[in-house]
Amino acid sequence: MPCSNGLALHRHQSPPLRGDFFCQAHAIEHPDRYNQAMSQRPDTHTIDPSEFAAVFGPRDAMGHKGTFGSAAIVGGAPGMRGAVVLAARSALKAGCGRVYVAVPQPTEHTSLDLGQPEVMWRDIDGLTGLSAQITAWAVGCGLGQSPESLRCLKSVFQHRCKRPLVIDADALNALARRDVSPTWGEGPVVLTPHPTEAARLLATETAQVQADRLGAARELARQFDAWVVLKGPHSILSSPTGQCQINPTGNVALATAGTGDVLTGAITSLLAQGFATDVAIAAALWLHGAAADLWVKQMGGPVGMTAGELIDLMRQLRNQPRSL
Repeated sequence: MPCSNGLALHRHQSPPLRGDFFCQAHAIEHPDRYNQAMSQRPDTHTIDPSEFAAVFGPRDAMGHKGTFGSAAIVGGAPGMRGAVVLAARSALKAGCGRVYVAVPQPTEHTSLDLGQPEVMWRDIDGLTGLSAQITAWAVGCGLGQSPESLRCLKSVFQHRCKRPLVIDADALNALARRDVSPTWGEGPVVLTPHPTEAARLLATETAQVQADRLGAARELARQFDAWVVLKGPHSILSSPTGQCQINPTGNVALATAGTGDVLTGAITSLLAQGFATDVAIAAALWLHGAAADLWVKQMGGPVGMTAGELIDLMRQLRNQPRSL
């Protein structure tokens, strides 16, 4: 049966809290107070960096590039190549040993990121041919909606070999349109919608998602049996069983194009490096927001940060978390 706010209620889900304080206006206009109240629920807590101290720990002094994982990122249709470039650069600078990219409709001009030549470019068939070497996948950043984009998405689902998979942006929209079914096999899956993408997946309105962000994140997690990152002020992480964490870092500087692609790259990178799913996602969320907080601290305000600047700040914080 539907909840009072219009979200479908899973049979295992408790109804959302009610009362004037938890109405849509307060959830949207006062996210700090809403999230503080929500974090006091027994099934919800605030992300604490002490829980992923290993991410900030020393690296294996005898390690090599293979030690630190291989990430594969698929997206970047014509006109949106920058999205996959940002995700790939983020994955590399978050510590991944090797990063591969495949784009729909590749050309000779899209086989190299001159600003980051360490990233290796393949067509989708060449990339899936390396699936035994890949330790985490991401698909969706600037993927587009063409038949070739859809073929790339299906190919990732078919060849991921139980490796962790992060699904973002146009790949989420393809799921919402039922252009592809969530038949992605075994292994952890992470969905990273913003509120409008979440609304499409839940067949509801964005306002309804924003009215009960915790409920929406949990419902998505249960419907798709996946980890869910519901982006927005103080992004929410839900496990497939509905345990939620609220990210305390971040600010309005993140409200600019490409920051979601940077987050996808960071999550994929930490998964590829072998961190546990909950650790990788929580750490990437915290670093993503903390980098924006550091930028504001350095610049004196939130205006004008770019997604590319965020990547280097995240790298700085992973190496020196006390620099915030």
